[in-house]
Amino acid sequence: MNKDFLAQLGLKAKNPGTWTGLESSDSGQYLDSVSPVDGAVIGSVSMTTPEEYEKVIAQAAEAFKVWRVMPAPKRGDIVRQFGDELRKYKDPLGRLVSYEMGKSLQEGLGEVQEMIDICDFAVGLSRQLYGLTMHSERPSHRMYEQWHPLGIVGIISAFNFPVAVWSWNAAIAWVCGDVTVWKPSSKVPLCAVACQNLLNSVLRKNNVPEGVSSILVGNPVGDLMNNDKRIPLVSFTGSTRIGKIVAGATAQRFGRSILELGGNNGIIVSQHADLNMVLVGAVFGAVGTAGQRCTSTRRLIIHESIYDKTIEVLQKAYAQLNIGDPLDEHNHMGPLIDTKAVQDYQNAIERAKKEGAKMIVDGGVLSGPGYETGCYVKPCIIEAKNEFEIVQEETFAPILYVMKYSTIEEAIALHNGVPQGLSSAIFTTHMREMELFLSHEGSDCGIANVNIGTSGAEIGGAFGGEKETGGGRESGSDAWKVYMRRQTNTINYSTKLPLAQGIKFEF
Repeated sequence: MNKDFLAQLGLKAKNPGTWTGLESSDSGQYLDSVSPVDGAVIGSVSMTTPEEYEKVIAQAAEAFKVWRVMPAPKRGDIVRQFGDELRKYKDPLGRLVSYEMGKSLQEGLGEVQEMIDICDFAVGLSRQLYGLTMHSERPSHRMYEQWHPLGIVGIISAFNFPVAVWSWNAAIAWVCGDVTVWKPSSKVPLCAVACQNLLNSVLRKNNVPEGVSSILVGNPVGDLMNNDKRIPLVSFTGSTRIGKIVAGATAQRFGRSILELGGNNGIIVSQHADLNMVLVGAVFGAVGTAGQRCTSTRRLIIHESIYDKTIEVLQKAYAQLNIGDPLDEHNHMGPLIDTKAVQDYQNAIERAKKEGAKMIVDGGVLSGPGYETGCYVKPCIIEAKNEFEIVQEETFAPILYVMKYSTIEEAIALHNGVPQGLSSAIFTTHMREMELFLSHEGSDCGIANVNIGTSGAEIGGAFGGEKETGGGRESGSDAWKVYMRRQTNTINYSTKLPLAQGIKFEF
């Protein structure tokens, strides 16, 4: 495989690097990045020690003093420059995302495009950090609210989106006046190194302290961040199990958390649906990123009158899927992230069978030339009941559960009958069904779509979900407010001091 894209990003194969955000940091302990595509060690990254962690946080705190007083539009312009760097290096960075994580090249390039898009969004936001003005009940008084930066924002990201989710948080935090410390997934650290390299060049060019953005490597760093009172906000993307730990630790110290946790996303397929659209939405939702998106389609709830026809269409589509090297654009699906994920995939299939499920499209681990890593699997379709224990859980793999319904009310009840509440969709041309699905009686998820799938989201809308998905929101809309602290201000420009509520205090 041609790996010129590594050199273009300033990375050298199997070369331990200085990647904790400090110029001269080398702990002597390294984390290897192993590609699930071919099993090669791409490179090694220096792990952050507790001593180095203290240096990074101290550096970030000093950088915050400089960054927060810079006018927001100026901060936005620096983010714009970072977006321009991403445009310049979109191809090599997209290839690194694909190679290190295992997602298709098109998805890797699309992830970098999301970074570019959020930078563009943040540039505009830097001139729109609005507060409200309010009328005071006291004469000659003016009331308003304003927003101030929080300080250090901690970002803990997952392997499935090695760079995009960081940028959703970081770009917004930066224009708000915050600085960031980023702990990337230990499974994909080189993507973070590459991003930090590109950003550092922009910060240096603008005489901005590099402490505005730092990376911290190694799983123990997460606990340090969660319990650090100097980090007022931790944004965590990952499993519900770990999310509970993050929420508890930050709440214990009265910190804030943004939690983007598990999804168990369902699509309702109405008898009024356009099956050609369903095919694209359901197959990409279930198979894209090898089922390793938090928005991946896990459940297909199909009206009984079109159930057999829908299954037939899906079986034909699955038979045409190409699985292999994700850098080959002819392939639809690459590998799972590692052999642990493969084991989880196999266990889920066996559990489903034990609960009485029926295999519609068989799964299995692929072997032979091109599949030597043991991380390539066949996407499968399983007929199951919503109440099965395994269906109630999120398995990060290309497993699609299918089930029937008879009424739209029953379909919505099935859809909402899981602990998670991230993304949802209905395919229908019937206005009543789509409006019911989007009403307070419909989907209980943070994202609800009509005639598009569950997988993916545009950066213009706030991203996040309800129930065990954590309730967090990041990226677009007014999600910026969580990265700032609100302050209500009252100005008295009279010569008297009247008290609120007409209280008299005389002496």
